[in-house]
Amino acid sequence: MIRTVLGELRPDGLGICDAHDHLFFRSAMLPGQELDDVDAAVAEVGEFADAGGQAIVQWTPHGLSRRAEELPGISRQTGVSLIAATGLHRAEHYPDGFVEKVWPRLAEVFHDELTVGIGNSSVRAGLIKVAGGFHRLDDHAKFVMRAAAETHHATGAPIAIHHELGSAADAVLDLLVDTLVVPPESVILGHLNRFPDARAHRDLARRGAWLAFDGPSRANNATDPHLLDCLAGLIDAGYGDRLLLGGDTTTAKARGATGEGPGMSFLLTTLRPRIIREFGADTADAIFRRNPARAFAW
Repeated sequence: MIRTVLGELRPDGLGICDAHDHLFFRSAMLPGQELDDVDAAVAEVGEFADAGGQAIVQWTPHGLSRRAEELPGISRQTGVSLIAATGLHRAEHYPDGFVEKVWPRLAEVFHDELTVGIGNSSVRAGLIKVAGGFHRLDDHAKFVMRAAAETHHATGAPIAIHHELGSAADAVLDLLVDTLVVPPESVILGHLNRFPDARAHRDLARRGAWLAFDGPSRANNATDPHLLDCLAGLIDAGYGDRLLLGGDTTTAKARGATGEGPGMSFLLTTLRPRIIREFGADTADAIFRRNPARAFAW
């Protein structure tokens, strides 16, 4: 099953999916660009639905204003399935003192948000989102990943990873898969488009994890022109069944419906037609529908 904010969903019912995005997000690193407007979120999801989208995975973790209580209403209003996340981001995204407060009971927080509800709501998370560091895993990342692995073993929930500028994905697999025995098919490696190293991508794919490419992003636009080449290298090597695509809208400015764009719908109005032209409709169906249905299933 896949756990959405409205309850369990059969994987074959997920449909065309934005595999990594944010409806609500508040970070200490992005002052003035908070995603916290419900009407703007509804407009963004509605625009995505009008383009043919059927599901969005929100990777916003614990403590970053997920607005979980609003998600069921948005899902019902738009007809788009939404998946919420538990987990913890890099320490610098939080106000001073927040991480230290939650640290002693981190695995318990993850478990409760997956099985009971997020905050005072009954909305349960459907994945665990954690973060690595730039080309290495610091003590914060290692501790959070150990809590995520413990929670995965107790629940079966998939673990999705933010990689700082796309780096250190190999170190993540060394820890989560090789040391902590999380199955690679339960690990989703995010932001790989920000580190467009085709050889590294093939090495990661050979280890059995999901490879998530997201954007385009104002902050990482230098790597955007390499996206299709990265996908082509993996598809040609036989890994088209391991690929995921998401928009990763993290600022109000990046929204399409109420900001300067390109927004979530860009995935379907621009990237999906290009993928169909370059690689065929079956590959596009795998990336946008079949692969997410497997990656986010428990």
